[in-house]
Amino acid sequence: MSTAVCVDVGSTYTKALRVDLGTGRVLGRAEVPTTSGTDVLTGLDEAVEVAGGGDELYVCSSAGGGLRLAVVGYESLVTAEAGHRVGLSAGAQVVHVASGLLDGRAVAALRAARPDVILLVGGTDGGDEATLRHNAGRLATSRMRVPVVVAGNADARPDAARVLTDRGVQVTVTGNVLPRIGVLDPGPARSAIREMFLRHVIGGKKLSKGRRFASLVRCATPDAVLAGVSLLADETAAGVLVVDVGGATTDVYSALLPDGEMEHGPQRDVAGTLWRSRTVEGDLGVGVGSAGVVAAAATEKLPEPDISGGRPYDVVTDRALASTAAMIALRRHARGHSPGPGLPRTGGRDLRDVRLVVGSGGVLRHGGGAEVLDAVLSDTAGGWAAPRQVRRAVDTEYVLAAAGLLADDHPAAAAALVNSL
Repeated sequence: MSTAVCVDVGSTYTKALRVDLGTGRVLGRAEVPTTSGTDVLTGLDEAVEVAGGGDELYVCSSAGGGLRLAVVGYESLVTAEAGHRVGLSAGAQVVHVASGLLDGRAVAALRAARPDVILLVGGTDGGDEATLRHNAGRLATSRMRVPVVVAGNADARPDAARVLTDRGVQVTVTGNVLPRIGVLDPGPARSAIREMFLRHVIGGKKLSKGRRFASLVRCATPDAVLAGVSLLADETAAGVLVVDVGGATTDVYSALLPDGEMEHGPQRDVAGTLWRSRTVEGDLGVGVGSAGVVAAAATEKLPEPDISGGRPYDVVTDRALASTAAMIALRRHARGHSPGPGLPRTGGRDLRDVRLVVGSGGVLRHGGGAEVLDAVLSDTAGGWAAPRQVRRAVDTEYVLAAAGLLADDHPAAAAALVNSL
């Protein structure tokens, strides 16, 4: 019997799952505190040992806060929005979106967002070239030594890359995220962002003393989970929705069945459509994000969880925080977002045809799943239409991240894992 251990190194806990690669059966699991204060390898090795060890090791990580990505584009509702969607789908936390010609004030706002990487986009192929060149020049002279992924107009990309490189900026050039109006091509930029994550977050945030941890990590945890969610949608041939409530963030994933009319018809989105999508809410969590939940609940006119007792919270408070965080995160995911004051919302998701809703996160895994999912699916005042007929599940054994890690090398085992849900 050949086995693998799939490990998710989170900011708080490190989770491991031992899997039979022939059948996809779960043989062992472990959950230990992440040892980020010393060396994350200590907790990783402990989790692997407790799970029972294996012939192969697959690791994803969200420790160190994940990748902070800023997007700089041409039009707020077109290329900047396309870049925003690609960044979210790549497992990054999009901390800033700028559009149009950068000026001093815009550069200052970009710097204040403290991105780890900048995704520079703008112009469809054959379209506007001036904005990409101008913005590359402003970034080059800004003294921000943040790595840049250039993924805009094909004719302007070489000039943009050259002016940045000449000023000592690390540059990766890749295909246009929006080569034509309505056609979103996330693959090349997503791969480049993934490489930046491995190099600058895993390799650069001093999570481990040596190079072994960086060599083990294959992708960011949200990237692995999105791959698992996509596989689950393929296996069930149905729309899937996943809500993952963590201590610092709440992530929502949706995998919808492609609609030809929405993709090619007159109602198509000019920024393109991602049928497999993720959003991350960096202000919503049951730990360090609890104050953000209370503040957001007031904005959304929801009951505010009482956190006056301080952490660690009791079970009732934890579940109230998780329910509220999940409701708000799902509202934002389904409604989309506005790129600026007075501008229309874009990037919303029609979730009415979702057939499977999966809950994830420590509170849900430890008995709060039914309460949180009930709150989400009974939310009738959030400005979105809830799924009409759904099955529910809780990912109690972390199979989505494990399936995403195994999908390329061991597709049958990965499929068996998601089917266990």
